[in-house]
Amino acid sequence: DQQALLFAEVLKGTRFGNAFSEFGSKRAADFETKFTDAGDHIIVNGQKFYSSGALLAHLVPIVALDDQGRAWYAIADRGAPGLTVIDDWSSFGQRTTLSGTVIIDNVKVPKTHLVPGYKGYDKPTADGAIFQIIQVAVDTGIAQAAIDETVQFVRTKSRAWIDSGVDNAWDDPYTIQAIGDLTLRLHAAQALLEKAGHAIDRAVAEPTAESVAHAQIVTAEAKILSTEIAIAATNKLFELAGTRSTLAEHNLDRHWRNARTHTLHDPVRWKYSILGKYFLNGENPPLHAWS
Repeated sequence: DQQALLFAEVLKGTRFGNAFSEFGSKRAADFETKFTDAGDHIIVNGQKFYSSGALLAHLVPIVALDDQGRAWYAIADRGAPGLTVIDDWSSFGQRTTLSGTVIIDNVKVPKTHLVPGYKGYDKPTADGAIFQIIQVAVDTGIAQAAIDETVQFVRTKSRAWIDSGVDNAWDDPYTIQAIGDLTLRLHAAQALLEKAGHAIDRAVAEPTAESVAHAQIVTAEAKILSTEIAIAATNKLFELAGTRSTLAEHNLDRHWRNARTHTLHDPVRWKYSILGKYFLNGENPPLHAWS
């Protein structure tokens, strides 16, 4: 019944935001937002940050703990009394994600909209890989856009360097080599993104410890490459396009700002650890949204 209720909301175009993370907690998975039972509904209190999409949402899922410390999703109406979404996201990148503060002050949520999130990883599930592949796709897309903009700028606006011996910037041998390198790395990230998608599909269809771990591993590999090419491509853009590309009128810094911000979603250095443990010691990745 609950699935039918919530899936119907998705199908009719209802926008879901999020109020998961908290600004001052010790670790990303630590929560202080809590709810109390009030009969046919619950009362939620707390404060969230990094609440992407909440400002423009119809429904806002809130991660809140019960009296046993278990995490639930309390899906509140965006206009519910006591739910305040503050437009205070001040990051230099990903500006339109509106990932600011949500204040939850005695917000009532019907139990029909209370989902036991703590059960999500009781058994093998591809949910973590699904969360991760979204980030991979975003970063790969940023890299593609940055490379496209670089090529366009070099072909139409950049000047050849004085010592290059060529008349056109696109004939500069170092620029040619750099574009080749960036494109190769982008294609590798795209290939792993596609491979991860197929692995996730298989894990969703038959969720075993082995299929889920494989999906997590391939997605972690894709996350590493997408992070590295997103940062490299958005930075190299300016080197290859030249000083003119930094003019505000071109707004090309948005690619670097977005890549640098979004790739911080979860530290890619830990992905190398996951891979090493899996391939060296046969240890499966942990089951959570960051793996």
